[in-house]
Amino acid sequence: MPASLLIVYHSQSGASFRLAAAARRGALLEADVSLVWRRAWDAGIDELAACSGLLLVAAENSGSLAGGMKDFLDRCFYPAQPLQLNRPYGLVVSCGNDGRNTDSQVQRILRGVPMKLVAEPLVLRGKPGLEQDRACEELGQAMAAGLSMGIY
Repeated sequence: MPASLLIVYHSQSGASFRLAAAARRGALLEADVSLVWRRAWDAGIDELAACSGLLLVAAENSGSLAGGMKDFLDRCFYPAQPLQLNRPYGLVVSCGNDGRNTDSQVQRILRGVPMKLVAEPLVLRGKPGLEQDRACEELGQAMAAGLSMGIY
């Protein structure tokens, strides 16, 4: 069975959607990995349990993890614990000017699942542009390539 990457995003302004789409483009460059791409509202424990790796694209609102992504993580947290998923994950945070609290919140939650962070989180401040798109494409491709090669 081929490795699969689950990309989950939450976006109200469109910025996180843009970054998630860039990560998706990068992941699609790795033909040996299946890709599942979901809005946070539409994803749950079934998708999380079925994936080989996870890439979250989250927004920070008012200095905290945006509600849609928090909802996804809350719905998955307790059902995931007995499964001991130990999946690799990556994180993109779209924020106005900080992002550290959201980064910290996500990492704290996913340690309890447990899952393991396999790349430095991308904390992208301000309106996304081509540089941020490229960084997300590279992260998406790196996550997919790592899954394909079995290095995670």
